[in-house]
Amino acid sequence: MKIIFKIFVFMIASNSSFSQDMVDKTIFQFTVKNLEGIDYDFSTLKGKKVMIVNTASKCGLTPQYKKLQSLYEKYCADDFIIIGFPANNFLRQEPGSNEEIGAFCEKNYGVTFPMMSKVSVKGKDMHPVYKFLTQEDKNGIVNSSVSWNFQKYLINPDGRLARVVSPRTQPDDPSVISWIKSDE
Repeated sequence: MKIIFKIFVFMIASNSSFSQDMVDKTIFQFTVKNLEGIDYDFSTLKGKKVMIVNTASKCGLTPQYKKLQSLYEKYCADDFIIIGFPANNFLRQEPGSNEEIGAFCEKNYGVTFPMMSKVSVKGKDMHPVYKFLTQEDKNGIVNSSVSWNFQKYLINPDGRLARVVSPRTQPDDPSVISWIKSDE
């Protein structure tokens, strides 16, 4: 009887450790600040496909905001969401304050998808969400690096990283649309 009890306790302990590891390998573990400084809990994204994209307002790729907004409008009812993270890591192409970034996005592109506070997406001060996205030991899938503004990270409804999409690949690329529509 003692042996059965010990096995049972071991199974419970192993399972809770495994469960915690599963949570740690998803985006649901994060709470970040949006442009207004309000907490945005990623656990509210459970069951949705998510595109996380680092943005900049003074970049040659900035017009992607228009396609990002169109994509969001077209698929948001299908449990798809885009999360923007302004970053000033590439040639200082996002110098504005959170307030200025919000005004720019609204005025020039009518952005309604959630925009988070400006963060660093590389280097010593890399934001924890981007550490998760770029480090295999944290995301359980792949190592990557953010190569430029508008790099996209696709997250499955279970909160796990699905794939990394190049900054130059348009948000409405057929491969992205196919992923949004798939049962992944």
